[in-house]
Amino acid sequence: MAVVESQVSALELERVIPKIRVLFERDDKFFANIKKRDVEVISNRQMRVPLELRPGGSFQYFDPNGGDLGRGGGPTWDKAVLNSVFVSENIEYTKLTQWSTDGDKKAITNAVKRLTATALDELRRQLDSQLMQAGNGVVGTITSVSTTAGVDTYTLTSDGFGARLVRYGQTIQVFDTTLATLRGSGVITAWDVENNTIDVTPAVAASAATDVLVVNGLSSPASLPAMYGVPYHHSNASTGTWLGFSRSTTPEIRSNGVNGGGSALSLPLPRLAMNKIGNRVGIDNNFKPVAWHHPAQSQAYEDIGQAVIMLNQPGENKGLDMYFGGVQNFAGAKGKESFNWDKTRIDFVSDEVWGRGETLPIGFYTTDGRKIFEIRSSSGGIATSDIFYMVCGMQFFVNNPAATAYIYNLAIPAGYQ
Repeated sequence: MAVVESQVSALELERVIPKIRVLFERDDKFFANIKKRDVEVISNRQMRVPLELRPGGSFQYFDPNGGDLGRGGGPTWDKAVLNSVFVSENIEYTKLTQWSTDGDKKAITNAVKRLTATALDELRRQLDSQLMQAGNGVVGTITSVSTTAGVDTYTLTSDGFGARLVRYGQTIQVFDTTLATLRGSGVITAWDVENNTIDVTPAVAASAATDVLVVNGLSSPASLPAMYGVPYHHSNASTGTWLGFSRSTTPEIRSNGVNGGGSALSLPLPRLAMNKIGNRVGIDNNFKPVAWHHPAQSQAYEDIGQAVIMLNQPGENKGLDMYFGGVQNFAGAKGKESFNWDKTRIDFVSDEVWGRGETLPIGFYTTDGRKIFEIRSSSGGIATSDIFYMVCGMQFFVNNPAATAYIYNLAIPAGYQ
C-alpha cells in the first residue's frame, strides 16, 4: 500500500516568509512637521506667551493755533498661558511571548524588541491624532449604534474623521454630546477604517447617536484640557476660551474662518482665506501658510482642473495621463496632505506661529533606571507579564492666530465618506 501524505506530514518543513508586512499605517505627518519647530522647555508652572494684543495711541486732528492736543495712550500687551498635558502608550506582554521569540531558531523576529521599536512610532501616530482634535479629547462621533452579544458596533460618519483617529486595542470613553455625562468605556476590539465602524467591548449602556468618543484618562473633558490641536487654534468661534482669553471679548485671538457652505471646494475659497490673513496681519507680512488637507480635498481641487483641461493629441509612444502631478497650490499656499485630516477642512498653517512647550520629552517612563516593570498578580506575587510605557508631557500653542485661516464645511467627494 502506498505511503500517503498524512504519513509523512511530520517530516514536512513549515515555511514562514521572513518579512513581516504591516497592514495598517502609522502616519504622523503633521506632528512630525510641528515637532521640528523650536521647543520651549517648561516646568509645571504656566508657560506664558507674550502677545502685543492691540495697537495704541490716540490719533486725531488738532488746531495748531492754541488748540488742545489732548491725552494719549499706547499698545496693549497680554499673555497666552498653557501647561503641559501628559500622555502614555502602554505596551504589555507575557513572558512566554518573550521566551518563545528570543532567538533566530525560535521566530523570524524578536517580539519584545519589535514591540519596543514600534512603541515610539505608535505614540507619534497617536499624537498626530490628538493634534486633529479641539482640545477636549474627542476623537469620534457616533452616528448609529447596534449591540450584539455584549458588543457595541458604532458607525462613525458624522464628522470628517470617521474612525481614523482611534486605534484597535485602544480604551475609549463614551460621553454625551455636551461632554457632561459619561456613558461608560470599553476597548476597541474591531476597527474598520474603510467602513467607518468600530466594535467596543463591553457594550456601553445608553450609548446613542450624537455621543462622542473621548480618549481614556480625561475624566472631565469639558474642563480638563487635552492637547490643543488644529481645530482649537484654528477657530473663529466667539464663545469659549483660548489659552486664557475669552473668545467673545477678544476678537484678536480668533482665527480666520471661511465657510464652504456644504458645497464642493471652489477657487474663490482659498483666495478668501489667504486674503483674510493679509487683512489681519498686513499685506507685507512674512507668513507663508501651508494648506494642510485630506487627499479627498486634493481630488476636489483636481476635479476643478479636469473640468477645464485641454487634451492635445499625444505624440508617438506617449501615454495618456489625465491626472496632475507636482505640488498643489492654493492661492499661494502650497498644499500638504494628511490622511488624518478632517475631510471637510483645509487649514492654512503658518509654521512660524506654531510651537510647543515641553515638560517631559518623548521616551520611556523610568524609575530608578528601570524601563520595564513586572505585573503583580491578585495573590500579591509576580505575574509572568511585563509592561513598559512610552510617555511625554507637552502642549502646543499658536502665538498669532490672526496669521492662520481655515476653510470648513466643505463637501466630501463621493467615495470618501
